[in-house]
Amino acid sequence: MAGDLLMSISQDEKERAVFRSRKMYQTDMDSNLATVRDIGRQEGMAEGMAKGRAEGMAQVAQKMKAMGEAVEKIQLFTGLSAESIKQL
Repeated sequence: MAGDLLMSISQDEKERAVFRSRKMYQTDMDSNLATVRDIGRQEGMAEGMAKGRAEGMAQVAQKMKAMGEAVEKIQLFTGLSAESIKQL
């Protein structure tokens, strides 16, 4: 059956053009989907890493605060604002 279809397409120039157009469209769609997946994955990783860093710095700040370190020193080590350190 596939062989018959291939033979009928290969003998008709219009059918070959339609087949090529459909194939190019499908290839473009597959490529676009792969690109979107890659972009989404990269954005998700960047977002996750930023969140992880923020949580890690908050934990460091909490421990430093519990040890009695000055707010200025905690700010220097963590990059957090004085207000956010006071809220911990």
